[in-house]
Amino acid sequence: MGDYGDAGIDASNTVYGRYKAFCSAPRSEMEINVLEFIRSIHPDQHVTSVNRRYADLVTFANAGNAEAHLIRETNEVISSRMYAPPTTRMEGGDGKLGENVAFGLYNYTWKGNELQVYYVCLQTNCGQFQNYFILTPKDQMNGEEHSPIADELIKAAGTWSSQPHEEIYVFDGGNWQKNHKLWQSVQGSSWDDVILDPAMKDTLIKDVEGFFDSRQIYEEYSVPWKRGIILHGTPGCGKTISIKALMNSLQTRNVASMYVKSFEAQEGQQNSILTIFRLARNMAPCMLIFEDLDSLVTDKVRSYFLNEVDGLENNDGILMIGSTNHLERLDPGIAKRPSRFDRKYHYKLPGERERILYCEYWRKKLQKNSNVEFHEDISKVIAQLTEGFSFAYLKELFVQTLLALVGGRADVEDDDDDAVEGSARLVKEGESLESTEEKTGEKESPPSNKMPEVEIPDHLKENSLMRILHKQTKALWREMDNTDSDEIHGRAKIGGGVGKRVRRAVRN
Repeated sequence: MGDYGDAGIDASNTVYGRYKAFCSAPRSEMEINVLEFIRSIHPDQHVTSVNRRYADLVTFANAGNAEAHLIRETNEVISSRMYAPPTTRMEGGDGKLGENVAFGLYNYTWKGNELQVYYVCLQTNCGQFQNYFILTPKDQMNGEEHSPIADELIKAAGTWSSQPHEEIYVFDGGNWQKNHKLWQSVQGSSWDDVILDPAMKDTLIKDVEGFFDSRQIYEEYSVPWKRGIILHGTPGCGKTISIKALMNSLQTRNVASMYVKSFEAQEGQQNSILTIFRLARNMAPCMLIFEDLDSLVTDKVRSYFLNEVDGLENNDGILMIGSTNHLERLDPGIAKRPSRFDRKYHYKLPGERERILYCEYWRKKLQKNSNVEFHEDISKVIAQLTEGFSFAYLKELFVQTLLALVGGRADVEDDDDDAVEGSARLVKEGESLESTEEKTGEKESPPSNKMPEVEIPDHLKENSLMRILHKQTKALWREMDNTDSDEIHGRAKIGGGVGKRVRRAVRN
């Protein structure tokens, strides 16, 4: 420990005083210095240091596993108040106040043991130094080099801290973080919400769940217990909701879900890949998710990524799932090499049977709504009208329709198609509403995509829901003619967004 007297600093004979002096003086090795001045103030105590990253003692206690009381009476606490606003403006409320402790002494009770624990946080050029220092009486050491009580506490808190608790690991910006919001989103995802070909859905579920149930079989035949799966195909056809349903179903098997957003980081993409697989190996059994795999694995990091996938490291218990809208863009070393990503599931545009099932999904959701008369024959008609629609587009159809119903547009007669198209363009001052043909003498090109001609049954012609669905389908067909496929079908990554915003519900 440095000589604070030489630095002209009046350090009081307390840990807090030494801490203040230390923060103002030249210093080198953080842990050594802090450890030494705690030892000097508590000569009869054995001091055990542990990084908060490995064992978060206070969070462990706040979860009900111990009791941690911050001693404030001596006023030797450094902390700042924190304010967390509501998650969204729609949520409302005043938000929550919290506290960020940089230095403090806790009276800590765990399994009948009364301990004292210092927490010290310092900002360094290499990031934050965040350590706990556990004090245990030296006369209880019984000749041991390390404190048995402190070691037991660290092991218990470390085991607890290493597990997600109503959280999902998300990798972004070069670091893993536990994300509670994503966990909440996953709780609302079920296989009942995933409309796929029944055989494909059943095979995918058995493939993933069967992997985690088959560890002994892999070991019996000396086969590495690892697997890779690729979900590919048209945007908006169920890849993301399938992944969320898998996350939800695997929770009962104690399988951790780990979602990779990006490899980009200040330390470089190779370091990100190293960090991703290092934690995945520690968390196994786990499902490691790479969404938009073709965008993540570029030529720059291809070799490094493949080395982590099938190199010398042990990847037992890791199931990798990669998704892509463009299988042809994936490197052949990923898409076509056995033992990396072994199985591929193709998410095509839904056929008529799947579109009927999707409409029936909405009919079931609206059964208890007395304001909506969803006749069972509507599903078949809409399925015929929406040939070529993705599930994302079908969802938008129903959302827009329901908003139109709520907005009181259910009983308005259908607008003329040409009039609707013309009203979508702003007219400049002095400009007439003459058509392109009238202005140029050239005929406008007809839409390349045409909505199928389907006869509406007589008993549905006056049905408000059927009329609005029919009208909204027309509007979406017009949009499809002028929108590229990625924008048409839309997509929402697991970590953010809900896809396209509703744009025309009130207007139409």
